[in-house]
Amino acid sequence: MLLQYTLQKMSDNDKASFKPSLVVQLFQKHFADPSSIKMSSKDAAGILSAELLRVFVAEAASRAAQQALNEDASVCEVEHIEKILPQLLLDF
Repeated sequence: MLLQYTLQKMSDNDKASFKPSLVVQLFQKHFADPSSIKMSSKDAAGILSAELLRVFVAEAASRAAQQALNEDASVCEVEHIEKILPQLLLDF
């Protein structure tokens, strides 16, 4: 029941988001040469990267919750995320 409520809540227009400045900082930290990143949180690349990350996380949560429902689990566990992850990565 709780999981079904969570799925319904996720489908509503309650959009959690990532700040573009955070996404740009993550990119800069994980590239070998951070100065080679010509991206700011105000340009289209930073904003679209944050939106892509939001969609990816929302899709992962939705698929993991559906997997938990398919297994008659009342709580979505890490194992549910592990089961959906290969196909999710192929889809993105």
